[in-house]
Amino acid sequence: MALTKVRGDGVQGMSLLSTSTALALDANGHITKPLQSAFSAHKNGTNQNNLSTSVGTTVTFSTERFDVNSDFNTSTSTFTAPVTGKYFLTVTLRLENTDTAADFIISKIVTSNEKYSFIFDPNAFDIDAVYFGQTVTILADMDANDTAYIEVRISGGTAQTDVEGNAEYTYFTGCLVC
Repeated sequence: MALTKVRGDGVQGMSLLSTSTALALDANGHITKPLQSAFSAHKNGTNQNNLSTSVGTTVTFSTERFDVNSDFNTSTSTFTAPVTGKYFLTVTLRLENTDTAADFIISKIVTSNEKYSFIFDPNAFDIDAVYFGQTVTILADMDANDTAYIEVRISGGTAQTDVEGNAEYTYFTGCLVC
């Protein structure tokens, strides 16, 4: 692909970048980046049942809706940043059968540099909640080869909480913003 550069003095130059379109501009001025890292993964109908109440549990995502640049690994449920930048990451989890005897339940986006968490106290409910949704969203600063995955940590109570496997309710997405 040839790229035309125009300097401030109006002089044009040519440069060979690659055979793939890295940046596209249409007639209406819309810019797309067909190679920009972006992914959307879900559980494909498989619940994770009876999460441990003593350690964090990595949430598994076995199926991709899309994975531009192939940066999400379904065997490890981990996203790996291909370049240093700011990444928009979000996870939505539908928890089922949350135990009111638990001290707290935390859902986390865990990156190499930081943990981003949502915590709630299930004691606020009079009975075990059949369904409870949690969403964590962050613009994360990640270096090349940093990773991100999802973890749920439950303290106390009974190991009865499940992560719903329905793709409509449980998914992990992300993209490179800048």
